[in-house]
Amino acid sequence: MPAAALFLATGFALYYYFQHEKAKLAESKKKKQEDQVIGRPRIGGPFSLVSSTGHPFTDKDLLGSFSLIYFGFTNCPDICPEELDKMSSVVNEVAKTHGTVINPVFITCDPARDRVPYVAEYIADFHPRMIGLTGTYDAIKQACKSYRVYFSTPPGADPTSDYLVDHSIFFYLMDPEGKFIDAFGKSSTMEEVRDKVLDYIARWKAAGLPLVEANAKEKAATDGRSKASEASLFEEPSSVPSVPPAVLPAGDRLV
Repeated sequence: MPAAALFLATGFALYYYFQHEKAKLAESKKKKQEDQVIGRPRIGGPFSLVSSTGHPFTDKDLLGSFSLIYFGFTNCPDICPEELDKMSSVVNEVAKTHGTVINPVFITCDPARDRVPYVAEYIADFHPRMIGLTGTYDAIKQACKSYRVYFSTPPGADPTSDYLVDHSIFFYLMDPEGKFIDAFGKSSTMEEVRDKVLDYIARWKAAGLPLVEANAKEKAATDGRSKASEASLFEEPSSVPSVPPAVLPAGDRLV
């Protein structure tokens, strides 16, 4: 009898183990097929910029939590503030259900004028946890290319003057692994964005995937990393005309 009981117990344990593994395999296969069939846009990737706290900041600093990322410029008269207000509201609404799991991120596409102090002052009007990012022209161009963001300033624009930057009007939801989930345009309401983000986060949690507190801004300022060494990023904009940003090919634009 003890041997029979042990045999049955072992059999049941093996059955449930293989059923569990089979379900995991099926889910993994389904996800892979969905990615292949539906196609996941190649949005996101490596960047190396400087935070509004004055510290080096890379895409790896956002891993572990969800992120909402918007590209704009601090002299934008209306659209950027409206979108950042919307994004901030989504972050606050989601926190009521899931806690602090989203890093709100602003990346300038006007590096000639948006030096670290200007970015820090600008984002203070939107969300206390918003991280603002700037950098050299080449670094910003690389970040925009990774996220398929179109941007263009007037050729030879004087950084001490008033000019507008033409750019894509989207903010992006990235998962804790740094992968693109969704993009939200100007026509998306706060409620629509909130509901979609809530659904994505709920599904992430239901799958038992790791998720940590979103504190990228605080971490960048307090984890002991040295301040960025590029002195020009902390100075007043120069009167020397900026390099005209290259307009990305139409095929690289997110529309």
